[in-house]
Amino acid sequence: MKIFVKAKINTRKEGIEKLSDNTFIVQVKELPIDGGANSAIIKLLAEYFKIAKARIKIIGGETNKQKIIEID
Repeated sequence: MKIFVKAKINTRKEGIEKLSDNTFIVQVKELPIDGGANSAIIKLLAEYFKIAKARIKIIGGETNKQKIIEID
């Protein structure tokens, strides 16, 4: 399954907002330094979908706010 994520980084609170079946807004506290924000996004998505972090992979937009994520 592929989902589209708009990342909001350096926010006061973390959370996930579902916009449609495959589009989400993910808010994380981390900054995009050394992949910290991407790791936090993967962690939140794993908790949201109740799956292991290893099943989530960023396949597009690794350095952008708009990301394409594949979930096995």
